[in-house]
Amino acid sequence: MVHSTGASRLRTSRRTVLAAGGVTTAAAALAACSGGSTEGGGGGDAPAADFEERGPITLAKGKDTTGKLAEFLETWNSEHPDEEVTLIELPESADEQRRQMINNAQAKSDAYTVLGLDVIWTAEFAANQWVIELPQDRFPLDELIPATVTTATYFDKLYGVPFITNAQLLFSRTDLLEQAGLDGPPETFAEMYAAIETLQKEDPELLGFGSQYSKYEGLTVQTAGLVASAGGQLFDNEGNPHADSAEALAGIQAVRDGFDKGFIPQEALTYKEEESRAAYQDGRLAFLQNWPYVWALGQAEDGSSSVNGKMVASLVPGIDGPGSSTLGGLNLGVSAFAKNKGTAVDFIAFMVDAVRQKEWGLATAQAPANVGVYEDADMLEAFPFLPQLKEAIDAGTSRPAAVQYGEVTQAIQEAAYACFSGEKDAEPALQDLQAQLTELVAQ
Repeated sequence: MVHSTGASRLRTSRRTVLAAGGVTTAAAALAACSGGSTEGGGGGDAPAADFEERGPITLAKGKDTTGKLAEFLETWNSEHPDEEVTLIELPESADEQRRQMINNAQAKSDAYTVLGLDVIWTAEFAANQWVIELPQDRFPLDELIPATVTTATYFDKLYGVPFITNAQLLFSRTDLLEQAGLDGPPETFAEMYAAIETLQKEDPELLGFGSQYSKYEGLTVQTAGLVASAGGQLFDNEGNPHADSAEALAGIQAVRDGFDKGFIPQEALTYKEEESRAAYQDGRLAFLQNWPYVWALGQAEDGSSSVNGKMVASLVPGIDGPGSSTLGGLNLGVSAFAKNKGTAVDFIAFMVDAVRQKEWGLATAQAPANVGVYEDADMLEAFPFLPQLKEAIDAGTSRPAAVQYGEVTQAIQEAAYACFSGEKDAEPALQDLQAQLTELVAQ
């Protein structure tokens, strides 16, 4: 399996925006020293961690749309009446979740105890001392996918525990694959575009391929994956940006070509996860790159899906072979300013237990972090694409693990959108991005 804790290296000549943690295509951790703080100041002066303190706690995370979390909390609360967990639902938007958590930390408030952290926030929250280092011996880390544990580490210390992970897959329609003369899902953009060209001759209304190209965090996910799929990386292990590399250009150009030639519809510039899923589920797209949750909705038998029984999942397309997906997921951390950290640690261990990992996977179609779940007979029956998903996670790439992540992701989104929308050609767009990232690194 892909795993590296990374060897953190101090850089005294300049401050880099990158920090240790995160999986690259070579499975090495991005590592460098960071200084200063973001969003107007770090946490600072956080109370020392007391893992003996117990009592009621809160869980602050994005809105739960599964219904399963309430069951987990009810089970915990019934077994721990003096250590009840209260759910604080934050907005659905990851950007808003992050902002509210930062506001809570900067106020040094104990309102939030356990935090549901996007995997890319580890560096920022740890560097600013908004979350505490966790005792590794209190969690079944050896049962979790190593690549997911890496996303929760910063300078080889654990600041979160993976609850769910994620990697995107390519969803194809089996009826259209046969119509296009393919024996299986396409592995490269060229192969997929050739199939779309054949299909569109028969049905000019067919939209072809869709993914998430709206100007939001999903576009950073797409960009990092495209660069990795071409054999490159946005930042090397020394923290130097390579956004204008030949590999980055090849990855970005592959999608730009799709827009230019009509194999990707212009409406995909407005696609986030749900818009792209709906277009595929309605039968308007032949191919879709999206997260695994699409599977259960696409296979619905209530008449809501026109692709029920016609879906197959595979690795995302690449340049010379199957591509690399950017990892997603959710890690559970503990606020540095919270009370009852002992209860918080025990609750996290409860949430990542193998039994609940399986229950969560079956109920939500979200990818558990536990390795064994991917070989479980019940899970494989429900989700036959699990071997492909595990392969995608193991070979996954990471968004830049940046302390100044807000500025980095905004720069990436602006450059990618300018290219895909036709405002700029790929080469000048990436040259501009390289200049911006170089400036951020030099600060």
